[in-house]
Amino acid sequence: MSWEDQFAEGADREEAEARGKSRSVTVGWTVRFPQGGDAIWSPPRPFSRKDPKPASAKSVQVCPAAIDFDRRHFVIPCPIDLTLSFGRQANGQLQLLDADGEKSAMRPQGRANMLMLHPKNEWRHPDRPIIQITAPYVFVADEPAYVVQTAPYLDYFPTPRPGVQMGGRFPIHIWPRPLSWGFEWHDVTKPLVLKRGEPWFYVRFETENPAAHVRLVEQEMTGELEKYLDSIVDVSNYVNKTYSMFGEARRIRPDRLLKPRG
Repeated sequence: MSWEDQFAEGADREEAEARGKSRSVTVGWTVRFPQGGDAIWSPPRPFSRKDPKPASAKSVQVCPAAIDFDRRHFVIPCPIDLTLSFGRQANGQLQLLDADGEKSAMRPQGRANMLMLHPKNEWRHPDRPIIQITAPYVFVADEPAYVVQTAPYLDYFPTPRPGVQMGGRFPIHIWPRPLSWGFEWHDVTKPLVLKRGEPWFYVRFETENPAAHVRLVEQEMTGELEKYLDSIVDVSNYVNKTYSMFGEARRIRPDRLLKPRG
């Protein structure tokens, strides 16, 4: 890192600290999957590259902006092996299928517990089905922080997925609800192949201090957190515009929810 880069980063940090903003933010993660099978959900891992050593001092590998960007991403590994495809029923309607058939690693009940095809009137485009897979990761913080969920765009896939992942962003200090994986299927003639252990999606975190780094720790599922989750989970089944409920959520939130395991 050059002197100019160090100075700029240090000035940014000092300015934020002068305003009372933290240099680092602790975020807890846990999994809340009521159907059991918690062992399939691997811990989030920091994004890392396996590039050769830089051949030049000007190589991209040593660019401080690129390094800082990469290290703010955490990878959520895919928990399952599953190949999905679409067929058409006699009436012309699309039908979501497990393309592996009897050789599938998942039983029908397992798929039913994790996977849903949204009704057509909820699609963004009439020819692009939207599926949703449970991703029961919960992130929680005791100071202002937003989680940002994105597609794994820093990783290369030889066979691209036949659509786009739907991203999301919400405040985990107010609304630490479990995530889900939404996928808008653009080319229904091609299968969606998910492999256990491959990058499924990324999360990164926005905090009050742009220079702050996030310390991700495993969260204990305390009684306080469990009760608070019960009060906000599935609220979207009953009301629209859940962001309007943040004020009420603040009112009932315990002073502290973050408790690292161990």
